[in-house]
Amino acid sequence: MDDYEVLVIGAGPGGYVAAIRAAQLGMKAAVVERAELGGVCLNWGCLPTKTLLRSADILRLAREGAVYGLLLDSPPRFDLAAAVRRSREVAGQLNRGVRALLKKNRVAVLNGHARLLGQGRVAVESGGDVRHLQARHVILATGARPRVLAGFEPDGERIWTAREAMTPGALPRTLVVIGAGAIGVEFASFYATAGSQVTLIEAAGRILPVEDEEISELLVQRLRKQGIAIHTGAQVEGQKAGDGGLMVSFRQGGEPRTVEAERVIMAVGIVGNVEDLGLENTRVRVERNHIRVDAWCATDEPGVYAIGDVAGPPWLAHKASHEGVICVERIAGLAEAHPLDPHSVPGCTYCHPQVASVGLTEAQARAGSYEVGVGRFPFVGNGKALALGEPEGLVKTVFDRRTGELLGAHLIGPEVTELIGAYALARTLETTELELTRTVFPHPTLSEALHESVLAAFGRVVHV
Repeated sequence: MDDYEVLVIGAGPGGYVAAIRAAQLGMKAAVVERAELGGVCLNWGCLPTKTLLRSADILRLAREGAVYGLLLDSPPRFDLAAAVRRSREVAGQLNRGVRALLKKNRVAVLNGHARLLGQGRVAVESGGDVRHLQARHVILATGARPRVLAGFEPDGERIWTAREAMTPGALPRTLVVIGAGAIGVEFASFYATAGSQVTLIEAAGRILPVEDEEISELLVQRLRKQGIAIHTGAQVEGQKAGDGGLMVSFRQGGEPRTVEAERVIMAVGIVGNVEDLGLENTRVRVERNHIRVDAWCATDEPGVYAIGDVAGPPWLAHKASHEGVICVERIAGLAEAHPLDPHSVPGCTYCHPQVASVGLTEAQARAGSYEVGVGRFPFVGNGKALALGEPEGLVKTVFDRRTGELLGAHLIGPEVTELIGAYALARTLETTELELTRTVFPHPTLSEALHESVLAAFGRVVHV
């Protein structure tokens, strides 16, 4: 029986980072993975979709080339197969990179399916063979899978999950995306740019329901300008075969409606991978398809922890990686170990235009005991945004006027998924408006809009 100080089950962005951090701290570590190193995010989620969206961005710019002085002899055409191929190549390169990182840090990589046997014992099955391991600490990083609605079970042909949506054999003429969270909105944006007629259906009252309401409304306006039909407050009821594919029925405002589509993408959330892990041999508790943990990622079973998507929201790769570090540093007894503040985890949606946020929305702040001040700065007042040809968008900041605390920041516009990191850092440093207003932002940059939004919250905005 092989002994390890830390054994990580799952090699996604939380698992492999946790294993590497354990090795850095001198612990004998191993990671067990039954599929690809890097998990869903690296192989079938975050990175491949962003690669496809990059192709869509370039296509959009090519179509608008005349505005920038680029004259094309003929309208640009989109090679879907080439875009998909590049997406898979990027995923493959990153997969190999994770393997190299684990090797460099001397983390043992075990292929197979792991089950807990209790008291630190773990069985790993691969190809009919079973290997038994012993670990002082076991970290569950098994991730999650797409949630399925009854009547919309993915078949890989007409009803897709994100995996099929990333590797289409052909561009669908018509497409319905069910679910308007980040995943659904990103696919809607990609396929609409590529040339599909897209309909987006969301059960909540607005798209991107976890984002600030003002930002959601601005995104609706932009997506509709791109030709995307959007139905919110809509409950899907079923589907049946039609002449052109599937007839999707839904109810909106009490009225029955239907829309026809060659393909349907299901993007209605995820459920944690908690099955067949041997949890019945432990005191680990599962609530609503996710493992219950404390602030240090510990479960109710001594020596067993859970991180990432399987441990609950926010379901983000960077949150999983950070939890992996927190968990391992707590195991190692480092004084600087700290629990995660979920309100300081930035969220990003890579549609066009991009959306990013961190902290409380305006509504959440007003529901609290704060003296709320809100600053807004439109990108139309930013010289770099005008130069890029991306003047539509907004930077919105929410402050507590009494203390100067940055409660939240909400952005829509060019490259805001890169810009949000500045506000995330500001929250981590517990920066107030005083430090932010005194910070010198370079010119001409998009980041100047961050500064102006802070000034606007305190009546000092200059460029609008």
